[in-house]
Amino acid sequence: MKKSDLYFILLTILIIISFAPVSFLEHYHKDFLFNPSYWYISGFLKFAVLATLGESLGLRLTKGVYNEPGFGLMPRAFVWGLIGVSIKIAFVVFAVGTPAMLAKLFGVSDAVASMKANSYFDAVDAGLGGTRILTAFSISTFMNLIFAPVFMTFHKITDTHIVKNGGSLKALITPINFKEIFPNLNWEVQWNFVFKKTIPFFWIPAHTITFLMPSEYRIVFAAVLGIILGVILSFAINKK
Repeated sequence: MKKSDLYFILLTILIIISFAPVSFLEHYHKDFLFNPSYWYISGFLKFAVLATLGESLGLRLTKGVYNEPGFGLMPRAFVWGLIGVSIKIAFVVFAVGTPAMLAKLFGVSDAVASMKANSYFDAVDAGLGGTRILTAFSISTFMNLIFAPVFMTFHKITDTHIVKNGGSLKALITPINFKEIFPNLNWEVQWNFVFKKTIPFFWIPAHTITFLMPSEYRIVFAAVLGIILGVILSFAINKK
């Protein structure tokens, strides 16, 4: 194990602990991390830090280093922050819209009530445990089939754009050449690996768990999953 590996592990542990529901962090969580008034700032920071850690870990597993010239750690972190804000918005849209759709179109009359329960265990106490699981699975499925492919493709495009600009912060103010990048993406990997494998076998089950949780912990759990997402996408980028 390299010294850089030890530093990375310690940093990751410290960051994850900062999200843990422990008493000495209660005021920090209440005033900032879980404060709905600052959702856009906290959402940005959670993904900027955790998902970028995941990409660095993916680079370490594939190339043996956590950063390299042209990788663009800082512009990638900024893009992840924006993605984190968009994911928070998607959570709200699908968590509200899907239960209403289940109730109106499929007759699952308790779908909305099951999601109003603070957690899965509260839903069980109200006799809505099965409905909560069905609703959480439906939310995750619709979100990952409708929203995830768009943001995953956009992320792939931004990564390519950052590399084309030498990994510098200049990439953030340079217009993205979508016309050139989009048709030249590795669609073999994007379709057969990222879409066909990670979405049904990882992301739909993972986000089903997300929507069984209390609402204040969902974006935190998603940010932690961002570490895994960063690893997955890094492997996809480097996959031959």
